[in-house]
Amino acid sequence: MIVLFGESIRFFDTTLRDGEQTPGVCLTPAQKLEIATHLSDVGVHVIEAGSAAASAGERESIRSIADAGLAAETCTYVRALAGDIDLAADAGADSVHLVVPVSDLHIEKKLRKTRGQVCDMAWSAIEYAKSRGLIVELSGEDASRADQAFLAEVFREGVERGADRLCFCDTVGLLTPERAAAIIPPLLFAPLSIHCHDDLGFGLANTVAALRAGASCAHVTVNGLGERAGNTGLEELVMALEVLYGVDTGIATEELYPLSTHVARLTGVPLATNKPIVGEMAFTHESGIHAHGVMRDASTYEPLRPERVGRKRRIVLGKHSGSAAVEAALHDMGYAPDSPQLADIVARIKQVGDAGMRVTDADIMTIADTVMAIEFTPCLELRQFTIVSGSNAMPTASVTMLVNGDEVTGAAVGTGPVDAAIRALQKSVADVGSVRLDEYRVDAITGGTDALVDVAVKLSKDGKTVTSRGARTDIIMASVEAVIAGMNRLLREEHEDRSQDSN
Repeated sequence: MIVLFGESIRFFDTTLRDGEQTPGVCLTPAQKLEIATHLSDVGVHVIEAGSAAASAGERESIRSIADAGLAAETCTYVRALAGDIDLAADAGADSVHLVVPVSDLHIEKKLRKTRGQVCDMAWSAIEYAKSRGLIVELSGEDASRADQAFLAEVFREGVERGADRLCFCDTVGLLTPERAAAIIPPLLFAPLSIHCHDDLGFGLANTVAALRAGASCAHVTVNGLGERAGNTGLEELVMALEVLYGVDTGIATEELYPLSTHVARLTGVPLATNKPIVGEMAFTHESGIHAHGVMRDASTYEPLRPERVGRKRRIVLGKHSGSAAVEAALHDMGYAPDSPQLADIVARIKQVGDAGMRVTDADIMTIADTVMAIEFTPCLELRQFTIVSGSNAMPTASVTMLVNGDEVTGAAVGTGPVDAAIRALQKSVADVGSVRLDEYRVDAITGGTDALVDVAVKLSKDGKTVTSRGARTDIIMASVEAVIAGMNRLLREEHEDRSQDSN
């Protein structure tokens, strides 16, 4: 197979425009600047910062990004309207993503115009944008459903009128890799971008096929954010090119996971647990055979090293775990059980898994302490907590705990009652250790308003990480229980002897 990639593939990131069109996502100008800075540092070439015509806040975002001195080009989405172009230029954009409908469906049903009218609008918009000193990327909306002869005419004439770049938009994800390979080469009148949506799960495959066929730039979003099923994900495309095709993308791959978690936090859209590259389970192993193989040679069950994308491998324990994985996990926790103790611990872990429960680090340590007869004295003990929350009240929590025998009271406000409670707990233990909440997850175990909920958290301190859980009908109490259990395990004395039977 001959790979036809060009010498250099460029990345046009539209997280701040198409990605923000994900239902429920709304970023402030400050948040957009944070993400744009991270994108530029990672090595993205063009950042579509938003649509200047959308709002004053969008224009503020574009201006702040344009003025930030980033290495990446600042682009904004525009329609074929002089007013849109003026707003983009006045906001300081370097380039415009000029989107013109090219399928008869969009031209007739959405715009209620003719092909000729659309062409006239496009030519005028290109010439006007160039007169304002802007780089123009002419984009054919719904190109995969367009008459390809008409699309070629639009692109050819667009370049003659001054368009610097072109873009083929698979607006509703109906392209296939085979079609991409056939229809991209005749459209290469100028550097061509490929913009794919993932409605049928072909976004990544179609993007790669188009790049192989001669496209030189890929439109992407972090975490595949976007309308409906989203767009081609930056992290997936970069690693597919690097690992499967040997392409040096120029992207700082070790920053992909930090970037993904950064965007997930600011957008409020969590990463799917089984998402390639950046999902929680991408480098997590439980199965005895798999975990054993990975511990001997990671390449047995991993296509790339997790460190390459800024991650670490995790071995989690459950009913599928074998003795080797359990022993390795216990060793990392400071335990050194003998063979009979190890067998007993493995059996008890499997029992928890068979009961349908997630086995956390706190569970494992409790089981090990019990089997090995190690006395564990919690350094934290909850005395009471109070939550105040309501439609006209800022969520506030106060907690009183015994910390190594001393009574400590802490208070905090949060975005909600659970957030306030966890912040208050963190403040209460600040003198003995700075504990960070890395992950929080809640699942309803039963149905109804009185459902039993299972809260799972991941906490870290000084490079050590621990998972724990709490199960209650009260989500706040379950959260407090999970956090305190994890804190107790993180803050336990490091010099404890966990290798000897106290009897």
